[in-house]
Parts: sequence; C-alpha cells; structure tokens
Amino acid sequence: MFFLLSKTFGVLVLPTNLLIIAAVTGVLLLRTQFVSLGRKLVTASILLLVICGVSPLGNVLLYPLEQRFPPWNAANGAPDGIVVLGGSIDADLSAERGTAVFSRAADRVIVAAELARRYPKARLIFTGGSANLLETDAKEADYVVAVFEALGIPGQRLEIDRRARNTDENAEFSKAIAAPKSGQRWLLLTSAFHMPRSVGIFRKAGFAVEPYPVDWRTGGAVDLLTFSPFVVQGLERTDIAVREWIGLVAYWISGKTSALFPAPMPR
Repeated sequence: MFFLLSKTFGVLVLPTNLLIIAAVTGVLLLRTQFVSLGRKLVTASILLLVICGVSPLGNVLLYPLEQRFPPWNAANGAPDGIVVLGGSIDADLSAERGTAVFSRAADRVIVAAELARRYPKARLIFTGGSANLLETDAKEADYVVAVFEALGIPGQRLEIDRRARNTDENAEFSKAIAAPKSGQRWLLLTSAFHMPRSVGIFRKAGFAVEPYPVDWRTGGAVDLLTFSPFVVQGLERTDIAVREWIGLVAYWISGKTSALFPAPMPR
C-alpha cells in the first residue's frame, strides 16, 4: 500500500503536476458558472509555475537536503563494503535499446567504480529493480554489471539485488546480502539530496552506514539567490526537492525512518 501511494498520490502532489492539474481545471471552469474561480486558478497556476521554474525556490529547498551530510572522510581508513542505490539507469529505455541508458544520477555508478578501484578488498553491492507502479521485466540491476565492467570493475565482484522498488526495499535487501558484522564499515552511496531519507531508512533497518553523497544539484549557498535561466531546470529541482521533503515526512509517519530529518552521527 505504501508503495502504491508513493507512486500515485506522491506523483500527483509534485508542484509541476499539481499546478498543471489546477490550470486545466481552471480552463474547464471558464466554460461554467464558476468563471471567476476558473480565472483565479489559471492565473495562480501560471504565476506559481513561473516562480517554481525561474526563482531560486528549487535551490532553497534542495540546499538543506544536500548539506545535511558532509563529504565522506577517507582519513578513517578503507571501508569493508559499499552499497550503491539504484536510480542511475533507466531500465525501460535500456530494455528497448539493449544497452544501459543513464539518467541524471550517473554519478552513483561512476563514483562507485572509482571507490571499488581504490578499495579492492571492499565488497560492492548494487540494489535496484523496477520503480514503476506496474512492474515490468526490465530491472536496473540487469544492466549495471556491464557498466561496471566497462569502468574496469570485474562483474564477479558485484553483488546484485534486482528486487528493490524503493529505498525501504533497498535497505532491506542490501542488508540481507551484506549481512554486516559488528565493527564493519559500510558506505552508502546515493544522491546528496536523497541521503537524509536513505540514511534514516538504513538506520531503522539496523544497517549502520557511512554516507557518501554524490550527484549534487546545488553548488553552495550562492545558489540560494540564483535564478534559473531555464524554466524546465527550475521545475525539475523544485519537484525533486518537494518529493524528498514529502518522502521524509511520509516515511517518518509510517515508522520507516529513524528520524524526521536524519543527521550525521556524533563522533
């Protein structure tokens, strides 16, 4: 049920979708007795779409998510293992084209390969199935082995989970594969904006991980005042940030995360 709600209600309430629905509703109302309400809806929707697409709103919402966990400190020594969350490869497009087709989060795989070369004794786990509401045979994990091999990492070194549909299942299935022992150090590699929710879920699952954020969408505090030259880019950032904030609240209410806004563990 939680997965179903996240793929239906969670998508509908994203700013871009919600405002487009409001605008269309407003247009339809223009042909009814509620003309005044229709005009207000259309005007408000267009104004808010411009704000979401051009203003720094998306950056303002993303910045605290991406700043929550600092870059990983290599001075503490080599990790025992690395868990890489899916989200880098579009499984459906990959199935159609017969080769791995990357999305915006390609950093997750590229950096994981770099870490695997740097720490040859560390175990490497990739967790990613199909995030579609209507699941297909196309699984992200089915295409990632060839990518790692192209990046110089032997395929037999990679431990694969192809069942996970969301972050909660990423934590559950990767923990089962890793079977982490007390004292071991495991890195969790995912996009910086997704790290707070991911860490909270892994902690709740009893899998202690060290955050290794990648795939930043903001450059720093200066972006809090930076307007987007491309409306599509601004809308994308706003949608991503709102989705994560909603996810944090939803996972916390449902008891699937350790805290509302997980923070670094004290040293």
